[in-house]
Amino acid sequence: MTETSASTGTEAAPKSPRALARERRRHSAARFWREFRTHRAGLFGLAALALFVLLALLAPVLVGSDVQSVTKAPGQPLEAPSGEFLLGTDKDGRGMLGLLIWGARFSLTVGFLAAALSVAIGTLIGITAGHYKGWYATVIMRITDWFLVMPTLVLAIALASVLSRSIWTIILAIGVTTWPTTARLVRAQTLAVESRPYIERARALGGGHTHIMTRHVLPNVMPLVLAQTTLVISSAVLTEATLAFLGLGDPTVTSWGGLLQDARDAGATTKWWYVMPPGLAIALVALSFTLCGRAVESVLNPRLGASR
Repeated sequence: MTETSASTGTEAAPKSPRALARERRRHSAARFWREFRTHRAGLFGLAALALFVLLALLAPVLVGSDVQSVTKAPGQPLEAPSGEFLLGTDKDGRGMLGLLIWGARFSLTVGFLAAALSVAIGTLIGITAGHYKGWYATVIMRITDWFLVMPTLVLAIALASVLSRSIWTIILAIGVTTWPTTARLVRAQTLAVESRPYIERARALGGGHTHIMTRHVLPNVMPLVLAQTTLVISSAVLTEATLAFLGLGDPTVTSWGGLLQDARDAGATTKWWYVMPPGLAIALVALSFTLCGRAVESVLNPRLGASR
């Protein structure tokens, strides 16, 4: 059916499938944002995350890289907050405010990359286990159950202990130990999607396994994956801080967990300006991601939002 121009009376050219797809995506994005704005907690979390990300991106401009240098420390060790050092100094005389801003770069980077690895593994395993079923699903889900019952932090500590201390070790340790929850959620959603009639029609028309999983199943599980990603990032930031606090982080970079470890090693845990700012930053980022994740989950799952 073609559209008719009201001014000229001529029929407008039909839109291409690609243009229709873009238009549907725009409408979906607009509807998502309209519903997301009704969640005040989600908006608070989004605003806080935007602030942290902006500080992390502008850290070289705001404080410069010299703030991490021990030899160029401008103050005395463990100075209390003052007009020159708004959050005091650390055990080496470096300004805590600059270290806090610079630490956001490492902590957020690890959180995003570790969550991406975790969600990618969980999504791949969940979709394939839900699609192929049989012995493959049985074996892979038993492995998933084993990872679920094992303490995630213990597994991450074990990996970080045997591998070299670097940012990639932390990302790998978190990513390969936190995927089981995503895998189970995605598998359940895959089973629900593949029970729908259009999947049978796709198979009848000759659609192969890859076609069905990538063209039909994956788009339908992506909303769930998006909501799960925001929650996994929160967990990844907390895990990275824990590993750094235990001395398993990268010693060459500045992170919030590393600042807490330095305070403990220096016996300065009673200096509130040394302990409280990085601890509050970790808690606020984790809370912000959780609030965003819950809001996204409510928007994408109307039944969940109605039950709250």
